[in-house]
Amino acid sequence: MGNDAQIQLPGNLTEDGVVRTNDLHTVNRTVKTLKFQGLLWSCSLKRICLSALWLPLGALIFCYITASLFQADDIHETHCRVYNVVPSISAITGISPQRYVWRICIAYHLGPRLLIGSLYYNYHKDRTSLIVEEKARVLAIKLGDACYWLNMIELLALTGVTYVSNRENYFAHEKIFIIFMVASLLHMLCRARVGCIASDVVEPVRTNRIVWILFFVSILATLGLIIFFLRHRLLCRPLAFTWFSICEYILATINMTFHAIVVRDLPTHELQVVFPTHVKTN
Repeated sequence: MGNDAQIQLPGNLTEDGVVRTNDLHTVNRTVKTLKFQGLLWSCSLKRICLSALWLPLGALIFCYITASLFQADDIHETHCRVYNVVPSISAITGISPQRYVWRICIAYHLGPRLLIGSLYYNYHKDRTSLIVEEKARVLAIKLGDACYWLNMIELLALTGVTYVSNRENYFAHEKIFIIFMVASLLHMLCRARVGCIASDVVEPVRTNRIVWILFFVSILATLGLIIFFLRHRLLCRPLAFTWFSICEYILATINMTFHAIVVRDLPTHELQVVFPTHVKTN
């Protein structure tokens, strides 16, 4: 007589409910497919732009402090060998190991700068489309295009002046620096001009007044840069190179500020990675 607790199971069914077929276990499983849809990533434009600003600014401060503390003799040496107090940007970023920190930060700085240039291009394009007068609209289109390409030239020159130091090739470094300065000033001028065209029809760019101020200060600093450079190279005046370096730091600060004010023009915008609503299939 069998045990009452023992239950007779079918020959092809085990106690765990798995069907046995030819000594193989067949289990029905549902595999879920992961679909990358919707919003995948989002970051505020303000955070991206401020990060891009702090990269060169932080690297510049780091290079200045460390070079002044540990390599003062190398960075204060000048062409005329006269008394100098403030080293130039090329001096503090052209020695080792500071030049590696500077180059890495500029490399990561270039990506957001390309993004900012493209954003402003579309921003000016949308503003220009609201201008009714034909002559003003054509001028705004040309200035918007000029801003975009001058920004590209400025970035290329910044890359060249960063990776070709004055200690490695002074002639090339000097010429690339001149291209950078000219492109930077023209970029500011075109940006200030396009932002106020047809202001009686469409609202002017929010930061336009700031850009004009930055432009005029840059002109004054550039004149000082040229004057003190000539006084140093031709007349070998003491402290002339110090004043040249001060003008150079002023110009660098203005340039960083100029490219960071996009956070005031587009304060609530975000950079997003999203799944498109219409997917093209092959």
